[in-house]
Amino acid sequence: MTAEPVAKPSDAHPHGQEVLNPDEYKAVFRGHPAGVAVVSLRDDETGKLVGFTATSVISVSAAPPLLAFSLAASSSSWPALARTSTLALSFLADHQDDVSARFATSGIDRFAAGGWRALETGEPVIEGALSWVRGRVVQRVAVGSSFLVSVEAISSSVRLSTECAHREGLVAASPLVYHDRTYHRIGEHSAI
Repeated sequence: MTAEPVAKPSDAHPHGQEVLNPDEYKAVFRGHPAGVAVVSLRDDETGKLVGFTATSVISVSAAPPLLAFSLAASSSSWPALARTSTLALSFLADHQDDVSARFATSGIDRFAAGGWRALETGEPVIEGALSWVRGRVVQRVAVGSSFLVSVEAISSSVRLSTECAHREGLVAASPLVYHDRTYHRIGEHSAI
């Protein structure tokens, strides 16, 4: 078995260190599958609903329950996210690729087609999602051309697990996964 050649970094960093160029970097992450979520909130200033698709959601800590995601500083959603205190993240099911595409589209009212409901606290969550988390924004850190947003989870809802669904004779949804610019579903057929 021969090892793959290691690509040499091609761009110089301002401090003299070499770094990958954007195309090389994107190629790495196209090969890394990610779950798909919709981040949503009600703008504290305007009252408008704001939402966007995120494949950058990570679990940071279970105690305290912290998660994080990133958003480009140039995003139309950034001004509302910069001033909100709470938001919701809906983790999409495999049949919701149309929802993901809608919330990734610029210049439209992403909520107009429906398929969501407001929590009692005002944050919108996507109906049919595998789960959702309502959280309090604890930190926004400028990193490169984006912001890393840390969120403390304060409430959640989770659909039946696959095991519970099978036990009750129901079909369990699987998570929506994004890999190499294509949506995928995982399930028993993809288990190793």
